[in-house]
Order: sequence, then C-alpha cells, then structure tokens
Amino acid sequence: MTNDPLLQPYRLKHLTLKNRVMSTAHEPAYSEDGLPKARYRLYHAEKAKGGMALTMTAGSALVSRDSPAAFGNLHAFRDEIVPWLAELTDACHEHDCKVMIQLTHLGRRTGWNTGDWLPVLSASPVREPAHRAFPKQAEDWDIERIVADYAAAAQRMQAAGLDGIEFEAYGHLMDSFWSPATNRREDAFGGTLDNRLRFAFQVIEAVRAAVGPDFVVGVRLVADEDWQKGLSREEGMEIARRLAGCGKVDFLNIIRGHIETDAALTGVIPISGMASAPHLDFAGAVRAETKFPVFHAARIADVATARHAIAAGKLDMVGMTRPHIADPHIVKKVLAGEEDRIRPCVGATYCLDRIYEGGEALCIHNAATGREATIPHVITRSDGPLKRVVVVGAGPAGLEAARVAAERGHTVTVLEAAPLAGGQVRLAAQNPRRKELIGIVDWRLAELERLGVDIRYDCWAEADDVTALSPQMVLIATGGLPQPPPLEAGEELVTTSWDILSGAAKPAGSVLVYDDNGGHQGMGAAEIAASSGAAVELVSPERFFAPEMGGMNHVPYMRAFHRHGVRVTINTRLLAVRREGNQLAAVLGSDFAPEWREERLVDQVVAEHGTAPLDELYLALKPLSRNRGAVDYERLVSGGAVFPSQDAAAPFDLARIGDAVAARNVHAAIYDGIRYALRI
Repeated sequence: MTNDPLLQPYRLKHLTLKNRVMSTAHEPAYSEDGLPKARYRLYHAEKAKGGMALTMTAGSALVSRDSPAAFGNLHAFRDEIVPWLAELTDACHEHDCKVMIQLTHLGRRTGWNTGDWLPVLSASPVREPAHRAFPKQAEDWDIERIVADYAAAAQRMQAAGLDGIEFEAYGHLMDSFWSPATNRREDAFGGTLDNRLRFAFQVIEAVRAAVGPDFVVGVRLVADEDWQKGLSREEGMEIARRLAGCGKVDFLNIIRGHIETDAALTGVIPISGMASAPHLDFAGAVRAETKFPVFHAARIADVATARHAIAAGKLDMVGMTRPHIADPHIVKKVLAGEEDRIRPCVGATYCLDRIYEGGEALCIHNAATGREATIPHVITRSDGPLKRVVVVGAGPAGLEAARVAAERGHTVTVLEAAPLAGGQVRLAAQNPRRKELIGIVDWRLAELERLGVDIRYDCWAEADDVTALSPQMVLIATGGLPQPPPLEAGEELVTTSWDILSGAAKPAGSVLVYDDNGGHQGMGAAEIAASSGAAVELVSPERFFAPEMGGMNHVPYMRAFHRHGVRVTINTRLLAVRREGNQLAAVLGSDFAPEWREERLVDQVVAEHGTAPLDELYLALKPLSRNRGAVDYERLVSGGAVFPSQDAAAPFDLARIGDAVAARNVHAAIYDGIRYALRI
C-alpha cells in the first residue's frame, strides 16, 4: 500500500473513489447535436484509463431549453442523452473511474440569438458583459418550470448510470440569485440571504425528491466573488455552511472569484504567468469551517501541489483539469514511479481560449487530446520494418516527430541549426510572463534522451548532410523566418517582432508595432517594448483586435498595455515607411476609405506578418525522394499509405511539417509531427 496522500482512497457516501485525483467539470465542445457521442466518450475514457478516480463531465449540461448552449454544452433536457451517457459511464467504469455530471441553467451566460432564440433570463435584468445578452427577470412561472427541469434532468442522469451530479453555481442562474451584483429583486427571491437562497434550495429539494437519498448530489459554488459589489466571503461562507448542513448535499466544489468579464475569468482560472493554486488556501478554509467534503480546482498544475493539497487537509478531492488535457495518464505515471515523465500543463490555456471562441478544446502540445479515435496517447512500437529517420529542425514539429518516430522503434537523428532546441517556442518563452512554455521543449528533450535519439546542434544541414545519413524517411521541420508585410516602400526599415522578442533589437523611444497576424507574436513584441519604457502604439488592420488569440490570453496583454499607456489602433493598415531625419515616418491607410492617409513619426517600426517557410533544403531533397515530397492528404486523414511512390529506386520518402510548410501555430506543428511520424 502506497503512502502517497494523492493515491489514498476516499469514501464519498456509498462511493469509494480509488484516489484523490479528479477532473472537474468542463465543456470540451466535443458534443454532436448536444449529445456525448464517440468523441466525447473517448476523451473521458482516456482519462479513466490514465488512473484518475473521478471524471466530472459537462461544463455544464443544460437542464432547460431556454438555456442555449454557449460552449457546445450537453443537452440534459433531452431524453436522447441517456443512452449516450450510459455508454460513456460504462467505458469509464471499466477502469474503476467514477463519473458525474454538472447540471445548470446558464441564465445570462449565453446568447439569445442561438438555439431556439428564446429569451435569456436571470435573477434580475443585469447584463453579463462577456456574453452580452440583456436578460429578462425570471418570473414565477419560469422558476417553477426550471426547478422541475432540474429534477427531470437529474433523473435522466441517474437513469444513465452516472455516480452523481453537481449543480453549477458560479456565473449561472442559480448563483445569480445569491449575488448582490445580479439580484435586485424585491420579491420572495430577493433581499435577505434566506430569500436569495430560496431558488437554490427549491432545486435541491426537488432533485433530492426525484433521485432519492442515495444518489450523490453536490454543488460547485462561488463562496467569495472577490468583488466589491458581489457576494462577500462572509456570505459565501455562510452559504457553504447552509449547504453542508442541509442534509441533502454530499460535497462542495469551491470557486473563488467571478466571471463577469474576460479579465475576471482569469482570476478564477489563472493562465501562464499567474500564481499557482491561488485559491487553494481559501478552499481549505471552507473545508475547515464546514467540516464537509470539499473539491477544488484552479491551476493546480503539478503533482507536488496536488499532493500538498491533500496532505495538508485542504481538499478531499483535487481537480487537475487542464493538466489532464495535457496528459490524461498522470495517475498511471505516478503509480509507475514515472512522475518525471508527465507531460506538463504549461498554462497556455489554448484549450479554454478555443472553447470560448467557439472551437473545441485542444491542448497546445498534446495533439491526441480530443482526437483519441485516430491519435494514440501512448505510442506503440511499429509492427512494420524499422527505418532510419532524419528530422531536420528541433522546433516543436521536429521534436514531436522525433519523439513519436523513436517510440515507434525507428532510429532517429535530429539536425538543428541553432545551439539550442525549441524554435519559436523558445522565442515565445523569452517573454517572462510566458516562460512556462519552455516546458513544451524540455519535456520532449527529456523523452528524446530517454529514447536515445541523436540530436546534432549547430548543424545547418544541406542536402549532402542528410543523404550522408542514408535515411529512409526525411522530415523537414526547419520552420520559417519572419517576413515583412507587403509595403509600398521601406521594408528594409522595419524591425521584426522576433528581433524584439529575442532581444536582438532594443525597443527605441517611440515604437509603432504593426500586427496583421493577430496572435501572440505581435502582442508579445508590443508588451516587451512597452515594459521597457518605450511609448508604443499597436496598429492592426483587423476589425477584431488580435483575432488569432482568445479572450483569456488577451487579458494579460491588455493589462500591460493599459499600465504602460499603449495606444491601440484597429482598422488601419501600414502602407509604407520612410526615413524622416533621425526618425521613421510610418504611413497609415484604410481599407475602408482608400483616400485616407495619416502618418506617425516614431523611432522604430516593428512588424509582425507571420513567417516565410525555410524550404530550401526541402526543395533540394525533393527530386531525390521516392515520393517527390507528395502526400496523400485523404489517406493522412483517413488511413493508408500516405507517401505515394513516384520513383521506387529513390532511397527515402520526404515530407515537411510545421512552419516549414506555412506559418501556423504550436499546436499545428505538434499535430503535424505526431500524425506524420505515426505513418512512417
């Protein structure tokens, strides 16, 4: 029997949870028509295989039709969900992983112009800026039907064989009644705390009557909105005490903060550069006060912190939700004594930003998450002939390709022009706030060392260098170099974002940053320039500011911009740059009014326009390759041999991946790396 606190079983009512690790409720947006079909099931089943004790599905499942999906939410108000959830539950139970689901009415945290176009409602007609809807005040008949909807949804979950449910009460309908910021009612549901809790306890009573005394029911609640006009710590603690003492709730899942805006949301769900486990002590205080089972998750990103949370008695179950998106096999690796092999969550929050921008959850550096049907989390040895593989480039694409090819049993050599691996990831990590990104590189280097991969640095490979290694497969992962935007004149006067991020060029006194890429690169250059003391204006031709970056990552940039006085100008294009004495004149124009011109006199113009592929080596090797560089995309996606033979006598197949093809992002590079290497 292990003495690891994290691996101790925990008894919750009649359930025995085999360890203290869980994934808290979140919506990966893998549903199809509001139902958890194969992709959704495989995602949760993988975490169950990985050893966690409890997976909480949905974030959240909707109990009523007038709570339209905002993040691909599951439809708990439909009977059709029952067999799909039963399949998911059975798949997780095979690995002794318990399954629960989070139920909610989103209230004002959604839009009126989606779903069935029914009115959005809340405790009071107070708008949530993040979702922009103006809600109506819930009427008596609304409250009655929604209480009944909760009870019916809970019965469906019980019928599906789930082990329990939790209610969502932070930023949704239930706690909109609790908070003074959102409850302005003067009836029996407003004013005193007793009145503000009336709706929640009506739901609890109705659900408990519907599912009986044995089914597990919990609440994920905000116990302190950390907001001058919101729910205070004192009232939140009192709500926790009342829920713990009511006899009809089995656990509390504690949240601190509010989610009124993107900026506030990052206080609840911190991203890279923010504190680790910022609300753990508060959750521990709730547990100490209530003497009741407490769950919690908020950037508990590593096993050591999770272990401390349990050992110190702060939590009964510790949520490691984003870490399991990065590596669903955390517990299995701890049990195997391979804690050092856990793929780290680097806090990039690419997963959540994609959800909040209408996409599905994807990990920045685990391309298998959400693609379990086609991409394995555990790479198995090839059952075909083993090959000599040469990977040129040790950025994210090359490192991932080398890792997967080596796991498959192939002999791999990596040629890297720079003295260090990492490519653009290493460059991005130069921003002190994003230094955790280097974990993407460090984890892969450790894996390559374990696998015995030969990495040769300071090697600017040419065709002869590659062919001298007698490869049977060559993967070109040489990345790209920054390119200037198309200008009428003055390209030679422009500094690249790479120069600023790397420190090769120091920000001047006044800087115009022109960004028509819309991602981290231009924003990072502007942040570093402003932080150095330069007067910065960020100019973009986009009508949506930084469209390639989601709202959560937007927050720290704007925080820095406001603190340092950065001026932001959108809908404006950089046309030309010329010298004007000791300064530069940046000529600006408009796509909307072609006759409009304006100039800025600055000390430096920094431009971000993506990268141009470094493809010389690829083009040199292409006529020497068996497939002439061709890839069968249909087979790459659907299965089969992906490198069509055009010269059977040629010694190697050839493919290029990542930014060596075209400017994209880290996830695209890593996805290229794994899916090509799997097909060798």
